[in-house]
Amino acid sequence: MDVVKAPLKSIWITIPNPVRGLIRTMRPKQWPKNGFVFAGIMFDQQLDQSDSLARVLFAFAMLCLAAGAIYIVNDLADIERDRVHPKKRRRALPSGQLPVTWAKTAAVILPVLVIGLSLLVSLSLTAVVAGYMALQIAYSFWLKNIVILDVFALAAGFVLRVVAGVVVIDVTNFSPWLYVCVGLLALFLAIGKRRQELIMLADDAQAYRATYKDYNLPLLDDMLRMVTTGCVLTYTLYTIEAQTIRSNGYKMLLTVPFVLYGIFRYLYLIHVRGEGSAPDELLFKDLPLLATVALWGLLDVVILYIL
Repeated sequence: MDVVKAPLKSIWITIPNPVRGLIRTMRPKQWPKNGFVFAGIMFDQQLDQSDSLARVLFAFAMLCLAAGAIYIVNDLADIERDRVHPKKRRRALPSGQLPVTWAKTAAVILPVLVIGLSLLVSLSLTAVVAGYMALQIAYSFWLKNIVILDVFALAAGFVLRVVAGVVVIDVTNFSPWLYVCVGLLALFLAIGKRRQELIMLADDAQAYRATYKDYNLPLLDDMLRMVTTGCVLTYTLYTIEAQTIRSNGYKMLLTVPFVLYGIFRYLYLIHVRGEGSAPDELLFKDLPLLATVALWGLLDVVILYIL
């Protein structure tokens, strides 16, 4: 691993500092969240069709660029708040690595590029990506300051990722239950993140995010319990009711224990170990959680494409 990292690090340090700051601000480490775009093609059993896969890969790339633009806008809006955050103060904009003028220019160019490229492939994809960016901008400037609606907005962004992967292919057996599963899972992660940030920031919480004056641990714990139950139930129903699943003799029920363990493991990490303020980072730090997700995905592929 060190042999691979060394040349990459050498290349990275040769890049001008503001460019490195721009790349950091676009947060490529968080782009794997756009992997939800592959849900439609995977569960519709088209993952082995090259044309469909190419179209979904393009949608993934557009979402990554769109997400990068939104992260820039979000950091521009939060620059003062991030300066009081124990970790986020090290980001490129609040630390001064990325000039504000560079960030503003990129925040204009990237959305135009994404819309233009999307139009070349699908008007539906363009509408979904534009809706995704509009939602995220609304979140950055308005929705994140409204209690409860803030976590709903985050969840809606994940659902739109799934929609983006569906509209670029001709789905035949896709079930709307998957939208519900993804939405509830996203709510679960968003609420867990709010809970951990509220604990971590303590007295500085309200200075960082206005909604923290309306949140408290009992409320967030109740919300977490509700979406946890809903997430498990809807996924179980999906493994029974979806047409693609029924055609495989309900073998997808074998994946339910992996989902249960993954959720329980995440709850263990936030309640016992005090982690979870960045779910995407936690996935790659905790080996049991990462292994569970990997095994769940592998079992899905085996059931849908091999058995």
